[in-house]
Amino acid sequence: MSKMIVSRRALMAAAVGLSLGASAPVLAQTKWNLASAYPPSNFHTENLARFAEDLREATDGALDITLHANATLYKAPEIKRAVQTGQAQAGEVLISLHENEEPNFGIDVVPFLAASYEDARKLWEASRPVIEEKLAAQGLKLLYAVPWPPQGIFAKKEINTVEDLKGAKWRAYNVGTTRIAELVGAQPVTVQAAELPQALATGVVNAFMTSGATGVDSKAWETMSHYYDTQAWIPKNVVFVNQEAFDALDPEAQKAVLDAAAAAEERGWRTSQEKTKEYLETMAANGMTVQPPSPELAAGLKKIGEQLTADWLKNAGAAGQAAIDAYRGG
Repeated sequence: MSKMIVSRRALMAAAVGLSLGASAPVLAQTKWNLASAYPPSNFHTENLARFAEDLREATDGALDITLHANATLYKAPEIKRAVQTGQAQAGEVLISLHENEEPNFGIDVVPFLAASYEDARKLWEASRPVIEEKLAAQGLKLLYAVPWPPQGIFAKKEINTVEDLKGAKWRAYNVGTTRIAELVGAQPVTVQAAELPQALATGVVNAFMTSGATGVDSKAWETMSHYYDTQAWIPKNVVFVNQEAFDALDPEAQKAVLDAAAAAEERGWRTSQEKTKEYLETMAANGMTVQPPSPELAAGLKKIGEQLTADWLKNAGAAGQAAIDAYRGG
């Protein structure tokens, strides 16, 4: 009888040992899902992939990030909420998508406020504290931001003045692009980047304002004939992580995340600038007319920009005004 008891105890101990041994590698590794809305070939997505790889190397595989590109995990407007609720541990979004919930998220799409990379960097440095604070209040830790190339107008015909946009089916993807449509008498149609190729192919939109990067991603030359390099604004994608997921990492892994984020931000800004000319050349090589706006179009857009800046400041409050003052005084 005693032998049977010892035998059973030995078997139980062996089973527990095997169980612990099998689970040890799983417990030693943290897995994160990182949601993005852009195709794998987009430079933002390539930068995210490099960020994830840098972290695998820095942590010897202890932090393993799976990148879900092209809105395969969540659509662009859903990503931020998914990370807030812990359905995904990290995400990348065009921050101005969420201007409706927090006006300061739209500071970088105020037309003609910052139309050069140098000014865009100054604006980011001035606005980062308030954006970081707003995200933190939602349980999100800001990691880094990378700009898109300057925004220009795509159209199926010549656009010489803002009046030429009247009646156009204008793609809108945030508050600013919606307001531009309203001010020029166009019809705003909400279309996110992942859905743009289909919207163009089916004629849902026939004019829009976006970067050369998105123009190339969507092969805009298949339906659009003209691109006007208005350099209206330089919007940014921000990458963030669920705060609880970040806090669950050990201090060494947390430092690795912040170091990889800092490197990704510098790499992303550099790449965005380098690719801007390349995107315009690609569109021209595929038959699009690529040119600066006429003086009349530029003047009309500037007037719209002044109105939208005033409108934005009314909504953004003291925090927004402080960011603008810091930017203009920097």
